[in-house]
Amino acid sequence: MEHKKEGNMDRSHGFTLMEVITVVAIVAILAALAAQSYTRYAFRSRRTDAHQALAAIAQAQERWYAAHNRYTADLADLGYVNPALSPHGYYEVALSVDGDDGQDFVVTAMPIHQQANDACGNLSIDHAGYTRPDKADVAANANGRCW
Repeated sequence: MEHKKEGNMDRSHGFTLMEVITVVAIVAILAALAAQSYTRYAFRSRRTDAHQALAAIAQAQERWYAAHNRYTADLADLGYVNPALSPHGYYEVALSVDGDDGQDFVVTAMPIHQQANDACGNLSIDHAGYTRPDKADVAANANGRCW
């Protein structure tokens, strides 16, 4: 027969306050990392909106050049409003023609709304097909990540 010692309390089963605080802290850190990663992914995926707009306008410029032997400085000539918006509205697109002879152009997509904080900033394409971000020295563009 077993005897219970007096004063010996049965241990209750459960979690201590320190264990709960530790788990909550770990979950909060993981959630913060996941949110930051998602934000970077969202910026990167919305850049395709600028790529689409820039490619379409550059292509329209080439068609204009084939018909007129010069590029136009007016987006309306290409069938766009000025300033144009990218297909999903994350970028405002502007067109400029360098020089008086109309032989060079640059189309620039400027991020607006929630895309405005993107590390790449403005994205451009020129008459030769060269693509570049406005902030060429940003770490986000290492190995051409902006494009």
